[in-house]
Amino acid sequence: MDIANIERIIAIVGGIIVAIVSAIALKNDWKTPGLDNQVFKVMLALLFVGAVIALLAGAHVLGNFPSPKGA
Repeated sequence: MDIANIERIIAIVGGIIVAIVSAIALKNDWKTPGLDNQVFKVMLALLFVGAVIALLAGAHVLGNFPSPKGA
């Protein structure tokens, strides 16, 4: 197993863990009032989106672009 496969596995597992934890934290804080809590909710939502992007990149769904012709 080469280093690229190990990195891909770590990205997939890490993306799953971070996405689950941030989704649970966002669900638990959803009804809290206050401006600082609103900022915290935005940060949790961005963390969730970033984790999903890392998960998709690790699964080769994102970031696989064909090489240009003639290269």
